[in-house]
Amino acid sequence: MLPTCDTRPPDDTASRATDLEYAFGDPCDPANPLGFKALLTADGDGELPRAAERLLDEAGFGAELVPAGLGGRLHDAAGLMRMLRPVFRRDVALGFGYGITSLFAAAPVFAAGTPAQRATVARLLTGGGRAAIVHRSLAHGTALLRGELTAMEYSGGYLLQGRKDVVINAERAGAVVAYVRTDPAPGPAAHSVFLLDPDRLPPDGLRLLPRRPTTGLRGCRFAGYEFTDCPVPADSLVGEPGAGVRLALRTFQLNRTLITGAVLASVDTVLRAAVRATLASGGPRGRQRTVLAGVFAGLLVGDSMAAAVLRALSLLPGSAHLAAAGLKYLVPDLLRDDLEELATVLGAGGYSRDTDQGMLTKLLRDLPAAGLGHAGTAACQAVVIPQLPLLARRSWGTEAEPPDALFTAGPLPALDLARLEVAGGGDFLIAALKAAAARLSDAGAPGPYDGTLRALASAFEDALRELRESCLALEPGDRTALASPALCALADRHAVLSAVGAALATWERHRHTGSFLADPAWLVLALQRYGRRLGLNLPPLPDPCVERVAEELLARFRAGRSFDLHDTPLAEAGTP
Repeated sequence: MLPTCDTRPPDDTASRATDLEYAFGDPCDPANPLGFKALLTADGDGELPRAAERLLDEAGFGAELVPAGLGGRLHDAAGLMRMLRPVFRRDVALGFGYGITSLFAAAPVFAAGTPAQRATVARLLTGGGRAAIVHRSLAHGTALLRGELTAMEYSGGYLLQGRKDVVINAERAGAVVAYVRTDPAPGPAAHSVFLLDPDRLPPDGLRLLPRRPTTGLRGCRFAGYEFTDCPVPADSLVGEPGAGVRLALRTFQLNRTLITGAVLASVDTVLRAAVRATLASGGPRGRQRTVLAGVFAGLLVGDSMAAAVLRALSLLPGSAHLAAAGLKYLVPDLLRDDLEELATVLGAGGYSRDTDQGMLTKLLRDLPAAGLGHAGTAACQAVVIPQLPLLARRSWGTEAEPPDALFTAGPLPALDLARLEVAGGGDFLIAALKAAAARLSDAGAPGPYDGTLRALASAFEDALRELRESCLALEPGDRTALASPALCALADRHAVLSAVGAALATWERHRHTGSFLADPAWLVLALQRYGRRLGLNLPPLPDPCVERVAEELLARFRAGRSFDLHDTPLAEAGTP
């Protein structure tokens, strides 16, 4: 049974997002203090643009990160994504350094904290403050993951020890949420979560470490903390002792999905720069046209998957963990491929420091940094791989098709992080793929793409059947088999098929809307790209397909509209 949607007045997130977009102004205007030229200059100086942070302060952006029930404006993750995109469209570092990491820090408190803890963090963020997060250590991790805090019970509270060298916003955090080892024995109950106020800790117990320069996200302020016999009160504990890993797995679903969905807006910027560059020399032709259309179609599929998972956090909180991990595993990898393709269109202009073309090299540096932490590839595979044998036995082929509301833009129930599960719940994107592919195979689609869509549907059905057979050969719980490289390849195929399921379902739910999403051209072009990744035997691409997608791309560019599912107006001026 689906959660019940609330009956509050229509959400004004879309209008707030539009207001924020226009408040930032035309990013291509060199005189705009919030434009690409100013952003690239600030990046070169290793700082976030102060004018941009002031704008977000004045807009009360911190309230977007706080649940409405705690005095903020956050109702659901899909609405928050609308607010993040005007920021990420301009600068990934601004999106991370100003606020999104504060939400990642606050999420375990919102999910399991006491009323007093939740109120404290809510007041901090709505007042424009920052929260920092200290992750637990991982073997062979990045600098963000190395180093660990430990705690032992002492005099009615705890004593903290340890060091973490790379923490975003450590210098200016009004709250620190730390994953701390509270049990020396290995296992899922070894870590707990603590909410700390750095201003109330003794100066000889907590030392702020110097800022660390980074290659990506240069404007973000990474510094560190060193704890030495640092006493903290017992009421600093968030949730139950030993609940740290479970809280992490629960809240990382939100983190993974928001990061991926937000970065799509950053690639939108680079695609727009490539379109502008080709128009300056007479318009895209030949391979340029194919590249631009293909990247556009790929963004729509990535956004289809991101939108479905964002909505699933409210609609299907027991199942979102699997899709969130697959999304974060697959889409950033595809976006990197897109950027490499766009680099061939931009050429030397991609290294400019004065125009939007220079955002390509900045994003190539920022993307790996944005994927650091437990949301990285290995962590996402660790979520998906153990479930594949179980899904093959219990879900694929038998699970009911997910609700239409997952792929449309209607109202959602309020996001409740406490309801998110960390295992089980089925595989709704594969169920969507199977249902949509079966309909296409049986009935096809009217128009010139009927035969192509039937063939594509059949190819993906065969790919799903082969995946199921491979996973049925695995014994659930066999750690040796589940650790093999072959399982990583199966996880990759599962993620691609999940994205295809989201794309098919999104297209089907928009077939009668009259929008561009109803046109199968983008779907066919994207499915060709995804099918090649799987090595499938595919039908030839119909002649008008690339031209139709390129036509829509150029129309949106000239009208100054976004390249995502929402097709929203942008402050960036189009061309006649």
